[in-house]
Amino acid sequence: MELPVFTRFETPVTVRLTGAPTASMQRDLTSLLTRIRREARIDIRQIPEGQANITIEAVTQRDIQRILPNAACFVVPNSSSLEEYRRDRRKPKSSWTELQRRERLGIFIPADVSPQEIRDCLHEELAQALGPLNDLYHLPDSVFNDDNIHTVLTGFDMLILRAAYSPELRSGMTREQVETVIPGLLSRLNPRGDRLPLQPLTETPREWVDAINKALGPGPGSPRQLRAAKRAAEIGRQQGWTDHRRAYPHYLMGRMIQFRDPAAALRNYQIALQFLNATPGTEVHRAHVTAQTASFALAQDRGPEILPDLNSAIDVITRAENASLLATLLLLKSEALKQAGQEQQARAVRLDSIGWARYGFGSDLVARSLAEGDAGTSRNNTGG
Repeated sequence: MELPVFTRFETPVTVRLTGAPTASMQRDLTSLLTRIRREARIDIRQIPEGQANITIEAVTQRDIQRILPNAACFVVPNSSSLEEYRRDRRKPKSSWTELQRRERLGIFIPADVSPQEIRDCLHEELAQALGPLNDLYHLPDSVFNDDNIHTVLTGFDMLILRAAYSPELRSGMTREQVETVIPGLLSRLNPRGDRLPLQPLTETPREWVDAINKALGPGPGSPRQLRAAKRAAEIGRQQGWTDHRRAYPHYLMGRMIQFRDPAAALRNYQIALQFLNATPGTEVHRAHVTAQTASFALAQDRGPEILPDLNSAIDVITRAENASLLATLLLLKSEALKQAGQEQQARAVRLDSIGWARYGFGSDLVARSLAEGDAGTSRNNTGG
């Protein structure tokens, strides 16, 4: 989306939670606002009533899909309720390109999904309500990326939000004016970055994005989705990429074919790891792949051999706060410990996974099945 001018809130930002929010939604919003104040230095607070700059309405998944069938959650300008947006969505007031400054935004999040899905929506949509709107696939360490690898705002994201609300910028500035200011602004906010070697990344062609979007469609992986992932991999090769974008289609292909062609799936995971291992800042990406490759090793009774990789992935995903993936990794570790003859430790790790599973998957029934079933059952649930 090409925007004519830079926009942000020019006053302290108020947030109101309406609709039918869950208890976890309020807790996660409180935690997120605290982080934004502390790390991004934005003056933002929640109010209990009255007109807020940002209204977060807790609705149902069905309500959202009636308006935007492919959206999990979304943010719009100049609406404070889903009903208002439904009524005015085709008017100029609902267009981001018409904005000169941000004053009133609406965020719509389903309250009938897992606690983690609610939290992930809060992080992404509130960040976009405050800052950049576009998702860019060439960002490896950010929620502003549609690959869903990162689920909560990263340090990079907080730096970008802090830059957006620095005094050097103001609503109404053109792209050229912002580009002139940004280098000095980032040097002031993050001087350590000046000492790091440059890592130039090329733009992501629309054709690659379209192929990835087709590959990410619903279902376990149709022939059409597999062809799209192969096309994205070929485009990455033609572009000469060696970063996470080169790895991502291979990760997707591995997941699509792992049950009908395990050997080919493993080859795709290994190709993905080859590029990820050579790309700084992709620890979370590698942990996602580890969750897949570990199941192959367990099927070959190589549990003790993969324990170090699982421990490393668990550390990374704990810091990344991805509960669903953490629950899966813990169950894989439990099976690896069992194969190593450490039965008591295996049971303890399996029990540890239950709380993460409840938060990540949102159902006591799912949590119990993850805790009681074998590790193979959980492999289908790996996020990302």
